[in-house]
Amino acid sequence: MSSVPPTPPPGGGAPPPYTPYDSKTQWRIYREQQRAAWKAQRDAWKAQRDAAKASYIGAYGPRVPSVVGPVLLIAIGIVALLVIAGRIGAGDFWAWYGHWWPLLLTVAGLALLGEWAIDLQRKTPVRRSGGFIGIIILLAILGFFATGWNHAQPWFQQWNDHNNNGFDDNFFNVFGLPEHDSEQQVLSAQIPANSAVDIQNPRGDVSVTAGDTSIVEVQAHEVAFANSDADAKKIFDAEAAHVTVSGGAVLVKSESNANGRVNFTVTVPKSARVTVEDSKGDVVAGGLGAGIGVSAGHGDVHLSAIAGSVQAHLSSGKHDFSAHQVDGDLTIDGDVNDFTLSEIKGKVSQNGEIQGDVHLENIAGALHLHTSVTDLQVAELPGDLTLNSDDLRVNEAKGQVRVQTHAKDVDLSQIYGDSYVEDRDGRIAVEPAGNYAVEAKNDKGDVELTLPPNASASVSARTRNGDIVSDYSMPSLGDGENKAVTFQIGSGGQRIVLSTDNGDLRIKKGSAFPATPPAPTIEAAPKAPAAPNAPHLKAPKAPPAPPVTQ
Repeated sequence: MSSVPPTPPPGGGAPPPYTPYDSKTQWRIYREQQRAAWKAQRDAWKAQRDAAKASYIGAYGPRVPSVVGPVLLIAIGIVALLVIAGRIGAGDFWAWYGHWWPLLLTVAGLALLGEWAIDLQRKTPVRRSGGFIGIIILLAILGFFATGWNHAQPWFQQWNDHNNNGFDDNFFNVFGLPEHDSEQQVLSAQIPANSAVDIQNPRGDVSVTAGDTSIVEVQAHEVAFANSDADAKKIFDAEAAHVTVSGGAVLVKSESNANGRVNFTVTVPKSARVTVEDSKGDVVAGGLGAGIGVSAGHGDVHLSAIAGSVQAHLSSGKHDFSAHQVDGDLTIDGDVNDFTLSEIKGKVSQNGEIQGDVHLENIAGALHLHTSVTDLQVAELPGDLTLNSDDLRVNEAKGQVRVQTHAKDVDLSQIYGDSYVEDRDGRIAVEPAGNYAVEAKNDKGDVELTLPPNASASVSARTRNGDIVSDYSMPSLGDGENKAVTFQIGSGGQRIVLSTDNGDLRIKKGSAFPATPPAPTIEAAPKAPAAPNAPHLKAPKAPPAPPVTQ
């Protein structure tokens, strides 16, 4: 056998046996080659882009941000924060902005001029970014709208007054229509005793008083807005008042006319039961002997010296309602603005939103106020009560007092009965006039209880994230987040339960009160009363000296 190896295969490759074929290895090598090719292509694209960018910057300079955009955003944020926090009224801000918004463009333009002057001093030319232009355009559009509202607001106010609060006479003068006045001939009719008098006036004020005769008398003052006397006469004829008597039912009515109004002054017998329907105007009534029912669309209601019950339905929250010297129950349904009552001998029930302030004094019957925020029940109020958007104060009440509200400070003073108060985001202060039960629950607020010198009670107090401080001896408290204590004052007796979250509990020694509330002074009813112009409120009593706490 020959020792010479066989002739190698063509191509100079390795002689057999050959390495076996590995598909995974081949695919990995192919993928790495493709990846390297794509990377090289991407690097070429980046280099091309950088070269183009360098040539562009060389011609126009690099981009530099402008300070105008950040300053505008900071200013907008500060203004929004002040409006939300209540430091600036939203209406006041937009009224101011409607007058002065062009100043914003002026300041922005001056800032850009300053930046341009600074850029001229640079050795390398730069370009300012204009991303804030959209914000300036938006602010300018808002400025146009605010300016338009400022110019249109007087017209809208006149329109609102005309439709909601007794017709501002200047409304029609916007269109150049002069005012014409006419006194309609006095209407009178003999009516039976105990008749029901229904007064319907769609546009205008209504004033009702009681007389000593059995005659109903109507005085109508007509107002028309027209270009000529002839047109005004047509309006007078269309809206003229008329009286219809059908047995014991009496109707006093005026037809509605969009270009005029009629003001009624009606005198009825003392025994007549009166109902008033007034869509757009004020209602004033006094001296009536059989009660009154009022349905008011837009306008104030003032009642005085009414013998009998009072029912009022208010269909708009723009009303002011007041009643003085009512010898009967008073029921009010609907939204109201300012709410004033004094010397009411019957029950008082109110259901609806109260947009303004409440002043109540000397309510002999049970009192119940109900809104979406506050539910208040008082058995009898020989003293006074005030309520607004921030505070609720009851001074001198007899019988049980129950309060459920939120976002208000509640102050109950000289309470001759049990008290129950539930509140949140506010402060609770209760001062019973004797040994009565007290339960006060608060969420996010302090609770303060002031007891008379001879107090005897069983106290249960609990707080979270707060302290318990008492002028009376009590067990020591721990140092934890939650604190609770139960102890007895004097010989014990009435149960006092106080609880709060995120607030302190304070139990103080106060001054003594009379054993019973003083009798209220009732004024004599006048013959021809006028609507009260101010609430009849007593001066609050001086607070006791601050106690020394343990």
